[in-house]
Amino acid sequence: MFSRLPSKLSAPFGILGDEPKLAFRSQPGGIAKLASSRARKFHSDIPPTDSYWDQYITLFDSASDVFSLITPNDIRRALHEAPENVATLIRVICSRLFNLISDHTFPTPTTASVTSLATFIKASTSENTTTKQVLNCVRVLQRVLPVVFEIDGETTRFELEVLWKREEVEDTLVNDEPLQFVIEDDDEDSEEEGVEPSTHATPEPKETKAKKTIPSLAERLLSCLMDLLFCCGFTIPLKVQVDHYKINHVIWEKGIGSTTDFGPSQGLESNKTEVLRLLLVLLSRQIYTSPSQLLTKPSIYTLQLIQKTQRRDVLTLLCSLLNTAMNSSPAPLTTIGGVAGRLPYNHLVFKGEDPREGLVITCLQVLCVLLDCQSGSARDAILANGESAPTIKTNAFRYYLAKLHRQQDFTFILDGVVNILELQMASLNNYLPGARKSVPYIVETIIIFWKMIELNKKFRTFVLDSDKSMDVLAYLLCYNLEVKDKPQQHGLCRSLSYIIQTFSAEKAFATKLNTPIKIQVPPKWHVPGTAADFLINSVYSMVATTSGTLNSLYPALVIALSNCAPYFKNLSVSASTRLVQLVTAFSNATFLLSDEGNPRLLFFMLEVFNSVILHNLAENPNLIYGTLRAHKTFEDLGTFTLARGLREIRRVQLAKEEQGRKGDTKGKGRALEDLESGEEPSTEKARLLESEASSRWESSEVNPDLPLSPGDSPQQGLSLDDEAPRPVSPTTGPIPEDRLSEKARGKMRERSSMSAEMTRSLERIALAGIGRNRFVPTQEWVTSWQQGLPLDPVMLVISELLPKVHDLQASLNKANTTPAIIDLLASASLSHVLPRPPGITPRRFAWSDASIIWLASLVWGEVYVRGTTPLGVWNGTNVRLFYVKHSQVQGRGQITETVTNAIGGLLGRGGQGANGGGTESHQSNR
Repeated sequence: MFSRLPSKLSAPFGILGDEPKLAFRSQPGGIAKLASSRARKFHSDIPPTDSYWDQYITLFDSASDVFSLITPNDIRRALHEAPENVATLIRVICSRLFNLISDHTFPTPTTASVTSLATFIKASTSENTTTKQVLNCVRVLQRVLPVVFEIDGETTRFELEVLWKREEVEDTLVNDEPLQFVIEDDDEDSEEEGVEPSTHATPEPKETKAKKTIPSLAERLLSCLMDLLFCCGFTIPLKVQVDHYKINHVIWEKGIGSTTDFGPSQGLESNKTEVLRLLLVLLSRQIYTSPSQLLTKPSIYTLQLIQKTQRRDVLTLLCSLLNTAMNSSPAPLTTIGGVAGRLPYNHLVFKGEDPREGLVITCLQVLCVLLDCQSGSARDAILANGESAPTIKTNAFRYYLAKLHRQQDFTFILDGVVNILELQMASLNNYLPGARKSVPYIVETIIIFWKMIELNKKFRTFVLDSDKSMDVLAYLLCYNLEVKDKPQQHGLCRSLSYIIQTFSAEKAFATKLNTPIKIQVPPKWHVPGTAADFLINSVYSMVATTSGTLNSLYPALVIALSNCAPYFKNLSVSASTRLVQLVTAFSNATFLLSDEGNPRLLFFMLEVFNSVILHNLAENPNLIYGTLRAHKTFEDLGTFTLARGLREIRRVQLAKEEQGRKGDTKGKGRALEDLESGEEPSTEKARLLESEASSRWESSEVNPDLPLSPGDSPQQGLSLDDEAPRPVSPTTGPIPEDRLSEKARGKMRERSSMSAEMTRSLERIALAGIGRNRFVPTQEWVTSWQQGLPLDPVMLVISELLPKVHDLQASLNKANTTPAIIDLLASASLSHVLPRPPGITPRRFAWSDASIIWLASLVWGEVYVRGTTPLGVWNGTNVRLFYVKHSQVQGRGQITETVTNAIGGLLGRGGQGANGGGTESHQSNR
């Protein structure tokens, strides 16, 4: 009965349009012809006028069609087999795009209603409108150009030849013909290349022949995209069109520079996203450059946009992108999306893509890329005072962002940022776990906020003077705490830390730390007290709970504490305890000796204590009490040596080994006792005491608390070969061996043998290196930083107040000790002992080449990850700015972590600069 049915069923009347698309993928006349035409014998390249190119403009109905029917391998194969065909494809698509914009039927008016399902399907799949053709041109270029950009070596001539070559053509000039568009610009850099308009008037029209150089294809494409972003009926409402001019450079939304609200339109927002995505593809030429060449070989596309775009277009685009991003509040309750957005777990139920959300994300990404660019001639200029700042010639977008000054504009930006941070906080602080989706563009928002406070000093002052400054701090710290355990987000943690350091250098910020935080902090991070207490506890959590995985951001956080310390008042018991725990952790021998930059963190922490002591000693009795209780930590730092540090490291190692051998009934073992004896001379003395000896003696083992003797060679570090014990008498010096009993001599030989074994063990530790990076410390290096530790103010406080506390404790009951001590310390005055407080000179974050490359990697890493779904814009291309490691499950988390791990390690490791950013190398996490 069914024997006569065709083996392949098709849609009736081709209404679904599947057959042509399948044919494009499978038939010789489709995508395969792009690579095979030239390879065939007696066949030439496909001419530009061939009807073959029409299908690239009329066949596809969505971006998904383009990205699924054309793969990077198709373009890559064509570039290898028939590069002329790819060149023709790019030229034809661009030419059609330019012509379509001038077509009087573009943009095609949208149908008001759809009368039937069949009409809807047919209209959405087979109508060949000019709007559809423009979108297909944009989408095809989105797919093709990333593959062109990845070409390396001599074949980069293809890109220069096709996209950047300028040609001379004959032009007929009529001297009385008015120019189509004239704009005066006082900026010297706004000169347009090409023929200048004639200024000589003649009484009669006269045609002349002349040669003119037309802009390159890439220049015309960038100009075309700027027009499309402000095309009435396509990306902005048709009602703003003036006469027959389609292009009207009006700001998209209400906010900076505009008070007009055009209302939502999914169609216009979707078209804006398509055009901005192609603009982002052009700017993405940068990700196919290695990190070592990022600053010396800038993207020509980016330089063209940030340096050659007219002032009017720069301002309009900048304000449009900013306003769209800052107006990203949830949809009103009158819409389906607004109602769905208020429902718990709505993001798990409503899976459709939100056009508005996609537009906001793309706007923020374009903003991040434009404002971050500092490559080649786009690098900020050095001013007379030594500071750097953008100019209109280096980067017009950075320049005009720095020039914003109106209070209402600052209010609009700050409110927009705070609104996004509030939405993110709401997703974290919820009684139903996972009930609210996190803000998908939180990373881009934080980077834009960082750029604002970095470039615009007036905005930074406005934020710090506002009543929301501490709220912003709380949001940033909470989000930092939230993502600290996610390796794929460590780059964001680093950005947040630098923002906090930037804020901490401002007096207005530091003084407000003594006020409480008004927002509701999630219970797991809430601490009673002021913003300073919350800052200290947050920094402690970042350091203490990450096991060194975030060591690249420790300097910025600790410097922030050091910058703010002169203004700390009435620190709580919890915050004071955390500060003491931090300085104790940074004083640990394993930490100090495992990296060249680690002692600097201890230096900054000591500065925190010194600043509190010198500026507000009586106002912080809890911290002073904590300092006195931890006096041995500070005292040991004054006598720290390499040998003592190595003994401590070995002691910890043996303790772990002994703990693993639970069957050992003798406890720690003699080797561990030997190491401990270096830390506690009294214990060593008691253990070695011999009752039958006629006189007392103790080991003359090198004391780790004493400096090197003149005979030691600091260039080679402390020698551990000459540390055998020798018996000494406290009155007569060394005791002759013949005066010792046989038992004492046996003990001495046993002790000498064990000490030699311990010495060899310590040498092995030092030579093998310490820590993850196997750093090899020397005594000379230890001396270089140990002698510079700022211990004097702390030691003066300990020497002055500790005896008084001991006397008070002896005279009181234990139940009343602590309150009485706090009262004593609150009334203490050491002005007669302590030096005069120095001037407050905060350490500001300073950009270096390494940090610029790191942030560019972070920005483009986020763009790349976002592009993996749903289209995969850059998937399958040879990215060089960071490594991409593909996982079996291509979820965002896996891909993000992959990009994270790849971005580091490219520049190597380096020490942390004193400014927290100026000398930092790019670390292994985004």
